[in-house]
Amino acid sequence: MTSVDEWERALAREGDLTPDLVERITGIHGNRGRRAIEAVGEQRVKEYRDFTVVVGHEAEYVVENDGCTCKDAEYNLDSTDPEQLCWHAVAVRIARALDATDEHDMWYSDVHEFL
Repeated sequence: MTSVDEWERALAREGDLTPDLVERITGIHGNRGRRAIEAVGEQRVKEYRDFTVVVGHEAEYVVENDGCTCKDAEYNLDSTDPEQLCWHAVAVRIARALDATDEHDMWYSDVHEFL
């Protein structure tokens, strides 16, 4: 079990971002953790039928199994290390643990065509 799994389970148990959990998340993920918490608070984690999408300030990023379409995940992180997650993937884990994803009963692939 990774420390990411540990804070995620603790967050699901608590049901809220307590100061201790915020400290644990930011202790592991630093600024990525802070940005993720901000995105969840602003309801920018969208759950579609086919994908989970995090709305960034410049684009939308598809997150699947802790993998993300952002440049940070592609160039800066070791995909074999479960502790190294971009802020979009951290946001998805936080939002799911808190049941705070913005649910959309539609296919993102259909919506994305209009963007």
